[in-house]
Amino acid sequence: MTRWRLADRTLELAPPLAAGIVNVTPDSFFEGARFQKAEDAVEHGLALVSAGFDLLDVGAVPAASGAPVSAAEEAARLIPVIEGLGRGARVPLSADTFQPEVARRALDAGAVAINDTSGGRAEMLELVAERGCGYVLMHIEGPPRSDREPAAHADPVDHLTRWFADRIEAAVGRGVAEEQIALDPGLDFDLSVDDDLEILARLGEFRALGRPLFVALSRKDFLGAVLAGSWAERAPAGDREWATAAATALAVANGADIVRLHDRTALDALRVAAAIEGRSPSPRDAVSTARG
Repeated sequence: MTRWRLADRTLELAPPLAAGIVNVTPDSFFEGARFQKAEDAVEHGLALVSAGFDLLDVGAVPAASGAPVSAAEEAARLIPVIEGLGRGARVPLSADTFQPEVARRALDAGAVAINDTSGGRAEMLELVAERGCGYVLMHIEGPPRSDREPAAHADPVDHLTRWFADRIEAAVGRGVAEEQIALDPGLDFDLSVDDDLEILARLGEFRALGRPLFVALSRKDFLGAVLAGSWAERAPAGDREWATAAATALAVANGADIVRLHDRTALDALRVAAAIEGRSPSPRDAVSTARG
């Protein structure tokens, strides 16, 4: 059974878990996930918990390209939401950030994990080691908030496996316990559409690294490109709900432990896929009947 150690508990990941997305930012790529007021973001997070999400991942600055945002501004958006959800959500909270100063304040406010979109910078690793919190190591090969063309990878799974192995070694070298680490392939970050699809198809190969797989795929651009048959003309994020559900089901079938999601429909896909794969217990009141 896969386990992930957070600041205050250890999660058992035998059935895969759903991490609900809570954004308090004006520039999330998905308009339906943009909340500029803390109270609206908290209300949305509580609704996700009521719908059955197991964790909440709270962010205030996307890692995708955009104008710089200071740590002070990011914290001013993020911390009231972490505090508000901490009072009412009763599920683990992770803070989605690439700035160590913001991560520290989020942990002080009640977050029990850091979803690090910086790719494992030394200062962030030292903070995670100091605080003993959960840690999501996301693949990214340059500074967040900057635009780059993805490099060509002959074998993206082999490339990411070596990248993760190097970063895990660096994290452990700075005092992070392996049990704190989960791995996010960083779909859409420094990867082509073909890379993303192959990574999802071969997700189970990353299990050789021995850490839980945290897969952020909800409404991503590569899904829009698949739907439209073109990156340049990719379907907008608002039209990617059912593509997300399909990708979620296949990610679970291929070994995802936690899937980061916007929608109840994708949560349903996760639950059913887990049951089909035998990764969740059968409902106790299930009855099989044959009808002639």
